[in-house]
Amino acid sequence: MMQRDYYEVLNVSRNADEAEIKRAYRQMAMKYHPDHNPGDAESEQKFKEAAEAYDVLRDPEKRARYDRYGHAGVQGAGAGGFNSADDIFAHFSDIFGDLFGFSSASRGPRPMAGADLRYNLTISFAQAAKGDEITLSLPKHVVCSECKGSGAAPGSKAESCRHCNGTGQVRRSQGFFQIAMPCPVCQGSGQMITKPCPKCKGEGIVAETRELVVRVPAGVDTGTRLRVRGEGEPGAHGGPAGDLYVVLTVEQDKRWQRQGQNLLYSHEISFVQAALGHRIEVPGLEGPLPLEIPKGIQSGTLLRLSGEGLPYPGRKQRGDLLVEIKVLTPTRLSDRQVELLREFEQAENQTPLGKVKKAAKKISKAMGLE
Repeated sequence: MMQRDYYEVLNVSRNADEAEIKRAYRQMAMKYHPDHNPGDAESEQKFKEAAEAYDVLRDPEKRARYDRYGHAGVQGAGAGGFNSADDIFAHFSDIFGDLFGFSSASRGPRPMAGADLRYNLTISFAQAAKGDEITLSLPKHVVCSECKGSGAAPGSKAESCRHCNGTGQVRRSQGFFQIAMPCPVCQGSGQMITKPCPKCKGEGIVAETRELVVRVPAGVDTGTRLRVRGEGEPGAHGGPAGDLYVVLTVEQDKRWQRQGQNLLYSHEISFVQAALGHRIEVPGLEGPLPLEIPKGIQSGTLLRLSGEGLPYPGRKQRGDLLVEIKVLTPTRLSDRQVELLREFEQAENQTPLGKVKKAAKKISKAMGLE
């Protein structure tokens, strides 16, 4: 039988894009699906023909060879690739899953990835600043060591479900359509366990507490998520395990206020130290740090110690340590302190600036502005 042009089979132009080709094939698959045309050999042939055309035209490389050389350029990608409707269902399970709400290719249980797990972990500020390795004790499900996850007792094996003949599905007619539903006997697994494993009771998994070492990088903050691959729930039917996400909460430190990777430290000095300048020590992550207070500093001034803050996770760069200077005004003075301050005030008034201020005050008073 002479092969028809693939574009003609799907009823699309040679300039059709991928979406048009897929849409056309979906329509053809729906029209000639064996469930809709039981016992119709012609529909079955057209169903296979449409699958062959779609298999070539959806693949850019195959399509380019077909456009250039015709059927000879895609030998092996045509009728020889699909011996039955089941082959087509398996090859295009995404298409038939979209059309009918299930995968027509399903023949027994499919591997399924395990669920991800979350663990909330509170760490100290020091652990966040320097990094740490923390051992966690986690309750979780693991694959049963006795049956290796099969659920069957050692020496036995699961049998094919007689209700669905091992397909994991049963078909029900709804008007013109036949809808496949998970088998109610084997719950869609396609298998029945006649001798369940005594350790896991046929579940294939058991609960246990496992110790896991989690590496906390330096510089992390509250809300950081650490992903530990493969430490989530085990997968079903040989599927991969999920992941574990460790979500961090970092405790505050009494000495510093954190601002991203910068640290803010407040230090109080007397007004005399502010006027004359002073040398102090402030706490750093690695120990005390010297800091020069310049003469005449004002309260609220921020002094920066570059690179003395928190590290950026995974980088060599660090934040800064910001020192906020707070100048204290005394509330209780001795007689001698009062006397010295009066002398300081008089000396200040004798300076050129002091004399100008004094004259301005007299003028304001004379004009009634005070």
